Amino acid sequence: NSFSWNTKILQKLGRVEPALTVLPPSRSELAQGKATLMCLANKGFPSDWSVSWKVSGAGVSAVDHRPSPALPLKDGLYSWSVGLTLTAQQWREGAVAVSCEARQGSQSPVSHTLSALQCSQD
Repeated sequence: NSFSWNTKILQKLGRVEPALTVLPPSRSELAQGKATLMCLANKGFPSDWSVSWKVSGAGVSAVDHRPSPALPLKDGLYSWSVGLTLTAQQWREGAVAVSCEARQGSQSPVSHTLSALQCSQD
């Protein structure tokens, strides 16, 4: 069965960096004065990656939600997700740069940065 075959390969590799995707807040949520971003880390190995937000900007009060536990995928890899809530004003003003970071042990982290300005040009 392919699952155990994949698991053997993964154990040999020891570490697979997850791909990070950041989902911007929805228009309807911004209309309510909130901006929730989601960071999805997909297809990483092993299960002990930690995913978190780094926020920089003037006077930012951001709520970093607890990351989800590692979700096992069919192929022996794992996925994680973590949310971040800002005010719609902070997001719109574009004064906030957020980056989602996945790290495992002492290795250098994988990160994905997003600013409101990148998202508002649609």
